[in-house]
Amino acid sequence: MPSAPHHAIEGEVRPVPGARYAIIASRWNPRITDALVDGARKALLSHEVPEAQLDVVRVPGALELPLAAQALARAGRHSALVALGCVVRGETRHYEHVADGCAQGLMQVSLEHALPVANGVLAVEKHADAEARAGGAHGNKGEEAALAALEMAWLLHKLGPSLAMPVRLPAREVLP
Repeated sequence: MPSAPHHAIEGEVRPVPGARYAIIASRWNPRITDALVDGARKALLSHEVPEAQLDVVRVPGALELPLAAQALARAGRHSALVALGCVVRGETRHYEHVADGCAQGLMQVSLEHALPVANGVLAVEKHADAEARAGGAHGNKGEEAALAALEMAWLLHKLGPSLAMPVRLPAREVLP
């Protein structure tokens, strides 16, 4: 018996009209993260995201990326976030804690806010591996993360407006 025809729904690598996008990047390992940010910015701009609709937020390190992503998601002004950083294995287990905690935190923000949060955080054995993925022999993972964020924002836009907009929480009171 032939299967019933189905309608494929896919994202496209194009900006949602009027949408804002944010790149959140760690300052740790600046030679690498700056190259990732450059790749992500170029990818977004070359896919018709206006410069005025692109924000770049810098944080100290990879563990701070999820909190910044959460703050941006709660503000509800962006259609997608691109998180960029670089964690290089050292002689202790700190590497695993940072890389795993960052990835889990970013995924949590994405799921809780129905917001694409592209994880472009490199977790590598040595600096040469990072260089290869920040514009070297393996391309630029910042660019790849930005393109994934664009595609997912467009997909959520197509699936329905209630999914494409982050959850808006009431503003918090600021203490004097």
